[in-house]
Amino acid sequence: MTVPNLTLHDRTTIPQLGFGTYQVPPEDTEQVVSQALEIGYRHVDTAQMYQNEAGVGAALAASGIARDQLYVTSKLNNGFHRPDDARRAFDGTLEALGLDRIDLFLIHWPLPTLYDGDFVSTWQTLASFVEDGRAASVGVSNFEPDHLDRIVAETGVVPVVNQVEVHPYFGNEAVRAANARHGVVTEAWSPIAQGAVLDDPVLTSIAEEKGKSAAQVALRWHVERGDVVFPKSVTPERMRQNFEIFDFELSADEVDRISGLDRGEDGRTGPHPATFDYVPG
Repeated sequence: MTVPNLTLHDRTTIPQLGFGTYQVPPEDTEQVVSQALEIGYRHVDTAQMYQNEAGVGAALAASGIARDQLYVTSKLNNGFHRPDDARRAFDGTLEALGLDRIDLFLIHWPLPTLYDGDFVSTWQTLASFVEDGRAASVGVSNFEPDHLDRIVAETGVVPVVNQVEVHPYFGNEAVRAANARHGVVTEAWSPIAQGAVLDDPVLTSIAEEKGKSAAQVALRWHVERGDVVFPKSVTPERMRQNFEIFDFELSADEVDRISGLDRGEDGRTGPHPATFDYVPG
């Protein structure tokens, strides 16, 4: 099964389906990511705060898959926003992954209530990693429209992606619209709302008609809307099912029915980016 590539505004391409490694224990990461690669995933998403970059790197090295066939994303730890800290942290990411160049590096959270509200200098620092050739692309995660507008206005550098919470119960449409306005691709984390949407009658009825699972229908909804999606599972069979979403389609009406499940802010499962201020100890 072939995963489509999306073209980003910097003319690089990104696989539309990725394998998420959030909450995969460091000691299990190499095995889990190796299984994902065997199934066919070629896009792996990790982060400094997940503490499993080394396991991802070990799996990539052991896979025997050519580097140009792999797409690797990581994200800056919330404790390292100051430019010098960000540079050292990025060096650590490359070392942990065993790479001399990463495909995509993101600011994990904007943290507007910390660092005197300055995430612009952090963004400028990430942009320098593209200039020196050690990152093919840079982007952001969990940026609200005003955060996105600010970094673009103050630096002229537009992120290629914004990775945010999106699922049928939380369409995050204001952020998706802001992303589209800037030519930024939306990446969806928590794509099935941590399983909360799987018993929804709209999804289960469509799934029954398609001969698919509710999870597969939810993931296909993301694909139909043009977003990059990161399902996460450590179970090989579930990992395989999550990968098998490109042999069927949803009609425009089915997409609209699922989109109609949006509960607005009541559907959000994660923290709000305007107030989230967690920094690892």
